[in-house]
Formats: sequence, C-alpha cells, structure tokens
Amino acid sequence: MSAEVIAIPRAALHEQVAHRLRQMLVEGAIAPGAKLNERELAELLNVSRTPLREAIKMLAAEGLVELLPNRGAIAVSLTEGDVLNTFEVMAGLEGLSGELAAQRITPAELAEIQAMQFEMMAAYTRRDLSTYYAINARIHRAINAAAKNPVLLTVYNQVNARLQALRFRSNQDGEKWKAAVKEHEKMIEALSARDAAGMREVLVAHLNNKRDVVLEQLRAAAAQASKGAA
Repeated sequence: MSAEVIAIPRAALHEQVAHRLRQMLVEGAIAPGAKLNERELAELLNVSRTPLREAIKMLAAEGLVELLPNRGAIAVSLTEGDVLNTFEVMAGLEGLSGELAAQRITPAELAEIQAMQFEMMAAYTRRDLSTYYAINARIHRAINAAAKNPVLLTVYNQVNARLQALRFRSNQDGEKWKAAVKEHEKMIEALSARDAAGMREVLVAHLNNKRDVVLEQLRAAAAQASKGAA
C-alpha cells in the first residue's frame, strides 16, 4: 500500500482509524484475504499501533476482518456459499426494514432521504463511485432507522457489515450501476407513497440483483485465477 500519510486527530482515535480502515476494505484498497500489515497501516494513517489494534478489533467484531492466532488480521474473503447465505438474510432484513419504514417514516425523515437521493444522483452523474456509495449506504441506514425497530437495526448493521465491500464492487459495472440507480428511484417513489408492500418488493429485488452481480464477479475472478494458474 503506497499513499500519502493521512493525519488523524487524536480524539476518539481508534474509531477514526476504524472508519478509515473500513473505507479501505470496502473500496478494495485492502483486498479480500489480504493480511493487514500493522507497520504499513500505522505509517499510512500516521498513528501508533495501539489505536490501530483497537480499530482492527472493532472491525473484527463487525465481521470485516478475521483475527487468526499467530497470524494477525486478514480482510474477510467470503465464499460463494457465504455470499448466498448472507444476501438471503440481508434481503429479508432490507424488505422488512422498507415495509416498516413506509408505515412509520416521518415527513422530516422522508425529506432527509429525498435530499440524500438528490446528492447521490449528483454523484452518479459525476461517476464518483466513492461518494455515490457513501451516500447510498446512508440512505439504506436512514430507511432502516425510519423503521423504528432497534432489534432490526442491530441485526441489520451486523449482517450488512459483511457485505459492504461486495456491494461497493457490484456498482463498478456501468450497466449494473445504472440498473441499481433505477431501483433506488423506485424505492423513493414507494417510500413517498407510503407503499409498504411496494417498498418491500423493490428492496428485496434490489438485494437479489446485487447478489447476482456479486456471484457473477466472484465466478469470473475464480475462472481468471484458474486460467492463470493453468
């Protein structure tokens, strides 16, 4: 990893380090299965190893990294079976979240989500995937918060953490990204209409389409690796 040093303020340092590492994992700066080199990361983030290790523990609790005895931490790499099982659960959580949000959302919450959608579309127009994805994730979290079910919120966050990197990469194909944007427009329409059934339907379809794109990418990468090894 070669990049300019990123200075981080000392307040809540390990949380800020965790935020930066999370972004690197999601956006592929740290590849799935790669070892997290503490010396390189401490230098890159301009922090000591103590807050770095605390941050890595946080990400391990979220399921983004795996702590291995005598080997340190590695970025989680999901198998095809892992992906299928996790997306299956996530689709159910997203569907329930959307259904409840359509029933319980306040006018202020809806206005905030609509504003975020506007920002996200601007990022899409610029083809700024990093900003687009950050806003996209905020929209999904806001929908989940509007469902007003703390148990659902906790489980949603735990499961979703495992899929962040895969969901980010699923938009790197132009046509797939365009399709995802169309689905988001339908979400906003259903939410604005307080259409609970429609909201569930579009969110489940959205997650299933993400799953199919991710599986396609995983299989293509496996075929390429197999070809290279031959």
